[in-house]
Amino acid sequence: MKKLLTFASLALLAGTMMAQNPVIRDQFTADPTARVFNGKVYLFPSHDIPGGVQARTGEPWFRMQDYHVFSSEDLMNWTDHGVIVSQENVPWGNPNGDSMWAPDCVEKDGKYYFVFPNGTKTGRGFGIGIAVADQPEGPYTVREEPLAGVGGIDPCILRDDNGKNYLIWSGMGLRGAMLNDDFTAIIPETVTVFDREFPRGGLREGPFAFKRNGKYYLTFPWVQQKTETLSYAMSDNPLGPYKFMGLIMEESPTGCWTNHHSIVEYNGEWYLFYHHNDYSPEFDKNRSVRIDKIRFNADGTIQQVTPTLRGVGVSPACSRIQVDRYSQLYPYGTSIDFVNADNRWEGWFVTLGKPLASVRYNYVDFSSPVASVTLRVRSAKGAELEINNSVDHAKVLATVKIPSTSKWKEVTFPVTEALNGVQDLTLKCLKGAVDIDWIEFK
Repeated sequence: MKKLLTFASLALLAGTMMAQNPVIRDQFTADPTARVFNGKVYLFPSHDIPGGVQARTGEPWFRMQDYHVFSSEDLMNWTDHGVIVSQENVPWGNPNGDSMWAPDCVEKDGKYYFVFPNGTKTGRGFGIGIAVADQPEGPYTVREEPLAGVGGIDPCILRDDNGKNYLIWSGMGLRGAMLNDDFTAIIPETVTVFDREFPRGGLREGPFAFKRNGKYYLTFPWVQQKTETLSYAMSDNPLGPYKFMGLIMEESPTGCWTNHHSIVEYNGEWYLFYHHNDYSPEFDKNRSVRIDKIRFNADGTIQQVTPTLRGVGVSPACSRIQVDRYSQLYPYGTSIDFVNADNRWEGWFVTLGKPLASVRYNYVDFSSPVASVTLRVRSAKGAELEINNSVDHAKVLATVKIPSTSKWKEVTFPVTEALNGVQDLTLKCLKGAVDIDWIEFK
């Protein structure tokens, strides 16, 4: 099996991106901070731009020059609202620094405060800037000076129930401090270094803090061995002391060196936003945002999250369903690869290479009646597929006989069994071998 931690075909719907994992599919995105404003989820990631070079060594590196903001109401259809801040428009920043790393955004008194790191004009270290807008989509106005009293990267703002705000950042350890009322400076006497009480060793960065059921959570990437895990600590106070609790996510199984994240509640569910190098498996400085559900135990501790390609959200049966973003891929004769290696934004396909090879895709909504199914497929010698509801395999929706074709071809067959509500689907190869890009019911 190859490239199992990669992604799906590009499908654009009226300016929105309908996605499983990764969720942004026309540009590289990383370090995702998700926030809920006005009944929507807003995603504030950093932006990996291909072609970065490390000045000191000349090796390929990060190139991060601006920030976009995206929004969604269902976590599958994402709207890109465009660039909100770029490095040439930061008065105090290096206009050629390529170092606009992990940001955050919070609302206070009807204003939206976008918080971001950037290299300074002097070339000595990082400042943390603030841009202000009247709505989360912008437009944002960047303040003339960075936050006073702090230098570092990956800022996060923890807003407490009493209205107090705390800046948490990385650089010489994980640090936090209370912000003043107008978000122009930290209050120096409140500065705390969090990770003195954590297990020793390894790089920590990228903090994200939140409050749930009266407990404060400080979460962060942590390199224990080769690549970053996601880890967390808990406290009864926003500035600690925090007790280290363990891992949220293990190291990348494919060797992506970084991970970075946020955790947000939306419509009664909790979600982990993080990144992986799905579109760039050979180079881990071009990352893409993913989403998976996250769950808590009764005592408030966090259950470890296993990364998925399926991600979250319910797929309408009448939409293009990217089955290569599977819920389960049975490894007998199955694999995943790019549809077009020269343009990876076209996504992936799944190969069912032998009879009995199959792929399962969950949460498909059949609320509207369907009469046929169309598949984009290719098969060198022809093949036969069965599409069934994979909960109990009791209902075979369609039997699809695919002609011999070396090129991608759309084939349509009648649906012979009706389904209702949200169902799982299984595509099982009965004869031959077949590549499948997507399926769609009508």
